[in-house]
Amino acid sequence: MLDTVVEAETPEGIVLELHPAGLPVRFFAFLLDWLIRLVTLYAVAMVVINVLGQMGTAFWLVVAFALEWFYPIAFELGRSGATPGKRTFGLRVVMDNGLPVTPAASFARNLLRVADFLPFGYGIAIVSMLLRKDCKRLGDIAAATLVVHEPHPAPRITLEKVEPVVPVRSLPPRDQAALVALAARAPTLTGERLNELAALAASVSGDQGHTGSTVTHRVLGVAQWLMGRRS
Repeated sequence: MLDTVVEAETPEGIVLELHPAGLPVRFFAFLLDWLIRLVTLYAVAMVVINVLGQMGTAFWLVVAFALEWFYPIAFELGRSGATPGKRTFGLRVVMDNGLPVTPAASFARNLLRVADFLPFGYGIAIVSMLLRKDCKRLGDIAAATLVVHEPHPAPRITLEKVEPVVPVRSLPPRDQAALVALAARAPTLTGERLNELAALAASVSGDQGHTGSTVTHRVLGVAQWLMGRRS
């Protein structure tokens, strides 16, 4: 995927790392949304035109217009900030500062799909996305929006899956309490932070000078042994 990383600063001064979605994944998301609209139009045609005749044709045209122009806007302004196609591929639309997309921005980026389509087959949009680091099409540039990958938090360690490890040296009560406290906090910490803290106590499992998830599991295994788990 043609993805990179851009930094965005929120009004509160918090710097966020955003991962813009590249052309391939956005194409597949667009294709899925297009198929959803196509199936919806076909279903409406089968039901409405057969029942209402000529009036049904007029209603079908109204539905087609609404799906073409308001389908993406309605979903982008929802809680997920993404159409079903984007949500399936883990994407969402946000402002340049990482905040949820505003109604004005969503309307602007979608109305400019007409310009992005030129000269045919979204040619201008494709060229723009390939040339820009943030993979924006014209609508995104005008609306100050980004299509980004949803962040996936690293899985947290659950102590039930940690095997007990016998400490390589005797531990004073203070060190034992510190290890037990670390084990209690482990499910609430990110993997990176937990590895950092476990490295400070790596000597209890004979892994002094090393770090990583394996060392973390061994240090937590010592904590399990201290809390009475022996097998």
